[in-house]
Amino acid sequence: MSETPLLERYLTLTREALVRVRPGAPARSFLSGASDDFLTMARSYLADAEHFERTGDRDRALAAVSYAHGWLDAGVRLGILDGGGDDARFTLYR
Repeated sequence: MSETPLLERYLTLTREALVRVRPGAPARSFLSGASDDFLTMARSYLADAEHFERTGDRDRALAAVSYAHGWLDAGVRLGILDGGGDDARFTLYR
Protein backbone atom coordinates (compact mmCIF):
# COMPACT_ATOMS: atom_id res chain seq x y z
CA MET A 1 0.00 0.00 0.00
CA SER A 2 1.42 3.37 -1.06
CA GLU A 3 0.81 6.41 1.12
CA THR A 4 1.29 10.00 0.07
CA PRO A 5 4.20 11.39 2.08
CA LEU A 6 3.26 13.85 4.79
CA LEU A 7 4.96 16.81 3.08
CA GLU A 8 3.02 16.32 -0.15
CA ARG A 9 -0.27 15.98 1.74
CA TYR A 10 0.35 19.21 3.64
CA LEU A 11 1.44 21.10 0.53
CA THR A 12 -1.73 20.01 -1.28
CA LEU A 13 -3.93 20.79 1.72
CA THR A 14 -2.44 24.26 2.13
CA ARG A 15 -2.57 25.10 -1.58
CA GLU A 16 -6.24 24.09 -1.67
CA ALA A 17 -6.94 26.07 1.50
CA LEU A 18 -5.36 29.21 0.01
CA VAL A 19 -7.61 28.92 -3.04
CA ARG A 20 -10.72 28.64 -0.87
CA VAL A 21 -10.02 31.17 1.87
CA ARG A 22 -11.16 34.80 1.59
CA PRO A 23 -10.73 37.83 3.81
CA GLY A 24 -13.37 37.63 6.50
CA ALA A 25 -13.28 41.13 7.89
CA PRO A 26 -15.09 44.05 6.24
CA ALA A 27 -12.73 46.06 4.03
CA ARG A 28 -12.93 49.22 6.14
CA SER A 29 -12.64 47.50 9.51
CA PHE A 30 -9.64 47.38 11.80
CA LEU A 31 -9.41 43.62 11.28
CA SER A 32 -9.07 44.00 7.52
CA GLY A 33 -5.36 44.66 8.04
CA ALA A 34 -5.08 41.55 10.18
CA SER A 35 -6.81 39.53 7.47
CA ASP A 36 -4.28 40.77 4.91
CA ASP A 37 -1.41 39.98 7.31
CA PHE A 38 -2.63 36.42 7.90
CA LEU A 39 -2.88 35.80 4.14
CA THR A 40 0.54 37.32 3.50
CA MET A 41 2.13 35.16 6.20
CA ALA A 42 0.46 32.01 4.85
CA ARG A 43 1.57 32.74 1.28
CA SER A 44 5.11 33.57 2.40
CA TYR A 45 5.50 30.38 4.45
CA LEU A 46 4.05 28.32 1.58
CA ALA A 47 6.56 29.88 -0.82
CA ASP A 48 9.33 29.03 1.66
CA ALA A 49 8.06 25.44 1.88
CA GLU A 50 8.06 25.09 -1.90
CA HIS A 51 11.60 26.49 -2.06
CA PHE A 52 12.83 24.08 0.61
CA GLU A 53 11.14 21.17 -1.18
CA ARG A 54 12.85 22.08 -4.48
CA THR A 55 16.24 22.19 -2.74
CA GLY A 56 15.66 18.83 -1.06
CA ASP A 57 15.30 20.16 2.49
CA ARG A 58 12.12 18.26 3.32
CA ASP A 59 12.31 18.87 7.07
CA ARG A 60 12.30 22.65 6.66
CA ALA A 61 9.66 22.36 3.94
CA LEU A 62 7.35 20.47 6.30
CA ALA A 63 7.94 23.00 9.06
CA ALA A 64 7.24 25.94 6.74
CA VAL A 65 4.06 24.46 5.25
CA SER A 66 2.84 23.67 8.76
CA TYR A 67 3.27 27.33 9.68
CA ALA A 68 1.51 28.38 6.47
CA HIS A 69 -1.50 26.25 7.22
CA GLY A 70 -1.44 27.33 10.85
CA TRP A 71 -1.86 30.97 9.80
CA LEU A 72 -4.82 30.04 7.61
CA ASP A 73 -6.41 27.81 10.21
CA ALA A 74 -6.04 30.38 12.98
CA GLY A 75 -7.44 33.13 10.76
CA VAL A 76 -10.50 31.07 9.88
CA ARG A 77 -11.07 30.01 13.46
CA LEU A 78 -10.88 33.63 14.64
CA GLY A 79 -13.17 34.87 11.84
CA ILE A 80 -10.45 37.06 10.34
CA LEU A 81 -10.55 34.80 7.27
CA ASP A 82 -13.54 33.08 5.71
CA GLY A 83 -13.00 29.40 4.95
CA GLY A 84 -16.47 28.99 3.45
CA GLY A 85 -17.56 26.54 6.11
CA ASP A 86 -14.92 24.02 4.96
CA ASP A 87 -14.23 21.87 8.01
CA ALA A 88 -12.02 19.48 6.03
CA ARG A 89 -9.32 22.13 5.55
CA PHE A 90 -9.93 24.37 8.56
CA THR A 91 -10.72 23.98 12.25
CA LEU A 92 -14.00 25.81 12.67
CA TYR A 93 -15.28 27.10 15.98
CA ARG A 94 -18.77 25.65 15.60
